[in-house]
Amino acid sequence: MYAIVEIAGQQFKVEKDKYIYTNRLDGKEGAKVEFGNVLLLGDNSKVDIGTPLLKGAKVSGKILEHVKGDKVIVFKMKRRKDYRKKNGHRQQLTKVLIENITK
Repeated sequence: MYAIVEIAGQQFKVEKDKYIYTNRLDGKEGAKVEFGNVLLLGDNSKVDIGTPLLKGAKVSGKILEHVKGDKVIVFKMKRRKDYRKKNGHRQQLTKVLIENITK
């Protein structure tokens, strides 16, 4: 069984016993989280689509750790003007283990 769920403004395809990386969530490591914005539920034979959300559907999980994403380099340059700016950024992420999908 899988679900399309909205977490922190982004949509993710989640499955039971798999983990996802999402934007930083409030909560400590080991804390339980529950997502109610389920857009779609599916298994091998049947797909339920919400309009826009499915009523009563929930996805629950557990926060495993807070991590930083890969470094992204932002480089700006204007030729012949002696203008160069180099900047780096690492996004704060949360690793979430999906424990249960209920309808």
